[in-house]
Amino acid sequence: MQFFAWCEKHRVHTLEQIKPVVIAAYIENHPAAAPTVKQHLAAIRMLFDFLVTAQVIPMNPAASVRGPKYVVKRGKTPVLTAHEARELLDSIKTDSVVGVRDRAIIGLMCYTFARVSAVTNLRVDDYYLVGKRQWIRLHEKGGKEHFVPAHHHAEEYLDAYLESAGIREEKKSPLFRSVDNRRRLTANPMARTDVLRMVKRRAKGAGLPSSTCCHTFRATGITAYLENGGTIENAQLIAAHESPRTTKLYDRTGDEITLDEVERIAI
Repeated sequence: MQFFAWCEKHRVHTLEQIKPVVIAAYIENHPAAAPTVKQHLAAIRMLFDFLVTAQVIPMNPAASVRGPKYVVKRGKTPVLTAHEARELLDSIKTDSVVGVRDRAIIGLMCYTFARVSAVTNLRVDDYYLVGKRQWIRLHEKGGKEHFVPAHHHAEEYLDAYLESAGIREEKKSPLFRSVDNRRRLTANPMARTDVLRMVKRRAKGAGLPSSTCCHTFRATGITAYLENGGTIENAQLIAAHESPRTTKLYDRTGDEITLDEVERIAI
């Protein structure tokens, strides 16, 4: 751990020597950006919490250490308009199983606000019927399972993919699979990097910005939902965020209003 390497360099060799002032000095002299420093401090706190719980040390020396101030009210994730997202989905040719798969992946990320890791972790049986509607079981970070009803477009794309791939009955197998040199589906799941390369390729083909990434569709879906009258509380539930403040970072509905107001500056 970087912290302990720093301690060794500054002649702090035992746990008993690690005091709040030592951790504060490490944080103050950390060369990384504020978000990274805050993450490092959180990791140090968790480590010492574990040591306190294990009765290795009597108290957590990092508990009273404050990290750098960092406030974000608007996220940096690039967002597409609903029209651009629609153009992207419609631009994908579905005359092959790869095209049908790619459309299903992008559509799923748009309509469920899912993270790419949750999408690549899906198995066939995570797309299942409840009553007359299909649902999707997402395996989100932290080991959490999140259940989202399938939007009718997502249902259409997933059904077409399962039919084309012929894997509907392989319940415990990966849903979205990589392809071999002959562009045939394998039994292996796609990795996040595979999905990112696919997204970059499809975005370029549709004439969209090169900054388009997997997370773009999470932000695009949330923004489109809010523009259509959805509430931030329900967007939070669909996105499985712990706080509505996190969901608000993905909201770009105010961008157009801001631009209109700026144009009022008649000089």
